[in-house]
Amino acid sequence: QVQLVESGGGLVQAGGSLIVSCAASGRTFRNYAMGWFRQAPGKEREFVAAISWNGGSTYYADSVKGRFTISRDNAKNTGHLQMNSLKPDDTAVYYCAAKAGVPAFYSASYAYNNWGQGTQVTVSS
Repeated sequence: QVQLVESGGGLVQAGGSLIVSCAASGRTFRNYAMGWFRQAPGKEREFVAAISWNGGSTYYADSVKGRFTISRDNAKNTGHLQMNSLKPDDTAVYYCAAKAGVPAFYSASYAYNNWGQGTQVTVSS
């Protein structure tokens, strides 16, 4: 298992930018694919972005494509989600997730078995 801790959430105005980070410990992070999911009040958790274990492949939900960028630094056991042109609809708790090897589906929450506690991102209009 790998332990994940998110940070960097906060309040930002629409059109602004924010970076959320995920710090991993406990296992060799470079062996894990990583994903970001979010959950808004009253809604189901949804896929945001994912990155393969070596960073060679990235995946994005249509709603964030072109605005968000996922990255990772395996030497520092960290992952990041750069969020630009934020909209009020991006308001949610953002969760980091990890899965050893290759997830069955990068965009499926059930494919990940390691989760952080989440960080709140609020975008004001």
